[in-house]
Amino acid sequence: MDSSSNRAAVRRLLALLVVGLLPWTIILVNGQFTFIFSFGLVNTNPFHLTNLFAYLTQFTLGLPRSLQAWPASTLLYIGALVSAATGFFGSEDERLTGGLLVFAGGAQFYLTVGLIASLGTRVFPLGMIALWTVAWWFYAPALKRIFRHDG
Repeated sequence: MDSSSNRAAVRRLLALLVVGLLPWTIILVNGQFTFIFSFGLVNTNPFHLTNLFAYLTQFTLGLPRSLQAWPASTLLYIGALVSAATGFFGSEDERLTGGLLVFAGGAQFYLTVGLIASLGTRVFPLGMIALWTVAWWFYAPALKRIFRHDG
């Protein structure tokens, strides 16, 4: 693999890592913030972190279906991260990575719509925007090839 494609793989992977560190959804209810990250929920009052594993095993009973989109988007994101990491070996399928990012952003969109329906308009979908931006910025040509019919 040449140095320019190695640098491109590093840039794509770094962009994906930054997306994973951002709060994907910010919820403001009664002056209190909840941040939904890829790895867990952070409440500000009182300050508390609920990791994704605890959320899945202890807190999902009776919750709206749209809240199940968060773990799905995290799983899709991890798949995109692994796919992007294969770029260091020259074997990344950019269509797969980009598609996983698009679907992860779609799951975040579904989460946002569900939260807005139940909580009001104080939901800020940073993850959806970030996931779709990375998909567009780095993977748009590959995603276009999926739908191109040659011949």
